[in-house]
Amino acid sequence: MKRLRDLGEDALIARILRGFPGGKSLAVGPGDDCAVVDPGRGPLRLLKTDAIVEGVHFLPGTPAGKVGWKAVARVLSDFAAMGGSPGHLLVTVAVDADRPVAWMDGLYRGIRKCLATHGGVLAGGETTRLPAGAVISVAGEGQVARKHLTLRSGGKPGDLVVVTGRLGGSIAGKHLGFTPRLAEAAWLVDNLRPSAMMDLSDGLAKDLPRLAAASGCGFELGEVPANRGCTRSQALGDGEDYELLLTVSERHWKAAVQSWDAAFPKLPLSVIGRLTKPGASTILAGGWDHFGPPP
Repeated sequence: MKRLRDLGEDALIARILRGFPGGKSLAVGPGDDCAVVDPGRGPLRLLKTDAIVEGVHFLPGTPAGKVGWKAVARVLSDFAAMGGSPGHLLVTVAVDADRPVAWMDGLYRGIRKCLATHGGVLAGGETTRLPAGAVISVAGEGQVARKHLTLRSGGKPGDLVVVTGRLGGSIAGKHLGFTPRLAEAAWLVDNLRPSAMMDLSDGLAKDLPRLAAASGCGFELGEVPANRGCTRSQALGDGEDYELLLTVSERHWKAAVQSWDAAFPKLPLSVIGRLTKPGASTILAGGWDHFGPPP
């Protein structure tokens, strides 16, 4: 009997989505950081849902405020990856009935703090019971100007591969308190005009091949900016960096990159490679796969 671990996450998603029709207003369906709905006029609507699970995305005993922050920030990070901004969110919390009330209070303090810091409105949600553990699911709606919509699929051979920040070591705590790169994405789409973009949630080793494949390209990878104390292997494979991975033409890079340091002096913006014609990619090891073998 074939099991989910025999397929892996990407193959599973491709399998279960077969045969679903689109709609006239669905501009971008499954496969990007957000779905995109075209209302016919004005900004495009971004739709996203995401869930975090105790024992997978956070450990028992993690402060509830950090859990709430992470649950919302992951969705905001996906809005950023499309060049957009957050709107209304719905939060569903499934927990065991023996969970202390103080834990739930802390969870929503974290949610409120993230929204107050980065934008977005809690519009509603649901609570339900689990036999044990906790799951927090966040569904959200955002928006993006038509000219700023950036997909994974727009890269071209010769485009530079660029990343914000430094990678690796997220397990030490960054994954619980990261900053969704909304302000940085707004600057990038306005100034650098990326050809493709996504956020780094599963690790560069998983996400760069996904972006290249969506763009119909291969890739070459050079030096990778790593957090202090992290190896190249960790920078490639640890995951949950929530930095932006983007591609940009050399012309746009040369025209705008010097302005980045003035706008974000504490955050590096690094060229780490180049898109190529299909078939030239290096096989990268590491990264997170929900249904793959344990890392």
